[in-house]
Amino acid sequence: MSIEETENGSGGAIEIPYEVFLRPGRDRAARARHPWVFANSVERVAAQEDAQPGDLGRVFSAEGDLLGIGMVNAETPLAVRFLQFHDGPIDESWFRRVIGQAIDLRGQLIPPETDAYRLIHGEGDGLPGLVIDRYGAFYIVQCMSAGMSRLQPYWLAALVELTQPTGVFERSHRARRDRNLSRGDGVLWGEAPPEKHQIQECGHRFWVDLHGGQKTGFYLDQRENRRMMGPLVPGGRVLNAFSYSGAFGIYAGKEGPAGQVVMVETSAPAQKLARANWELNELPPDKLVQIQDPAQEFLRESTDAYDLIIIDPPAYAKEHRQVERAARAYKDVNLWAMKRLAPGGFLATFSCSQHVDPDLFQKIIFGASIDAGVPLQWLRRLGPGPDHPVHLDHPQGEYLKGLLLRAGSGGGAPPATT
Repeated sequence: MSIEETENGSGGAIEIPYEVFLRPGRDRAARARHPWVFANSVERVAAQEDAQPGDLGRVFSAEGDLLGIGMVNAETPLAVRFLQFHDGPIDESWFRRVIGQAIDLRGQLIPPETDAYRLIHGEGDGLPGLVIDRYGAFYIVQCMSAGMSRLQPYWLAALVELTQPTGVFERSHRARRDRNLSRGDGVLWGEAPPEKHQIQECGHRFWVDLHGGQKTGFYLDQRENRRMMGPLVPGGRVLNAFSYSGAFGIYAGKEGPAGQVVMVETSAPAQKLARANWELNELPPDKLVQIQDPAQEFLRESTDAYDLIIIDPPAYAKEHRQVERAARAYKDVNLWAMKRLAPGGFLATFSCSQHVDPDLFQKIIFGASIDAGVPLQWLRRLGPGPDHPVHLDHPQGEYLKGLLLRAGSGGGAPPATT
């Protein structure tokens, strides 16, 4: 039964038109439940005449052992994304079960007074290439594989049945990774979200741009880190570099409360949104300073000292070949941030580059500390909240990594003078 027939109401299991056979000795990852099969591990692909990129296929070892069922796109380097590591139907009930499990998990993990979070986190929730974020009554989708695009009738029907949203809106064009995919923007079900939509996170309120904002509209993955940073330096001076819509700074402004929050951001629309969020949370206007500059330049030229600096830059390495250049960029921005720390000041620094793993990031920060001449205490590792789960079988899913550091005795810049 084809996907098209199911859309017309025929129901039943989805047809599996592919058979994928791996090369000898290339089945170890699949047997360890890794959800990806790369094209260089594939010996041959057998397909029915009407098979399309993204359709389902059974995957076999070179010896003929069934390894599982996944979405097949032989035209890309990532040839198979597994949905399950055994045989059995993939149908409407399968999607209801998997999405239902994700909903139940969020019900256990999301803090009170919070209506915005990640509902489906791709491989971490057993749905490779699919991201669904909740913003109140609206759901924003990023579909990053031909398979999830083909399977849209199934996961969309399950999502609507289980959550009863006001609208489901797709924003996939910036996140598309596979070929054979359309632009991928627009309403999938119900109403389109308004251009400016208000959410709540841990009791704080934010305006978000669900049509054109960064990621799906807000950096939902930083919620737990914002909660930690907020009360860290009561009465202190906070620098929120790469501030976007100002969420880190607003937590510090409300929960410290900080004596002053400096937000550095190059985008004028983002600065406007951050100002609106500051006002929405009824924070004192005189405690916010906004600077429209590249964060690296600002840090290099500034002579002020800060009690807390948050460094959360965009991904410097979107491909593996960019890692060396990214390492230099991360080192430079952190080196100058360290020089701007007041004695005893805190630095929360992040990388969202998937190709920069936690060990490399730690080495970069260590090198920056040595070159800056600033001794630092390492307090804890930082990462995304639990609504961004990572399977142990798929360590590549750990894209966001961070460190919370504190300037040791004699480190950093001298206290700022007023």
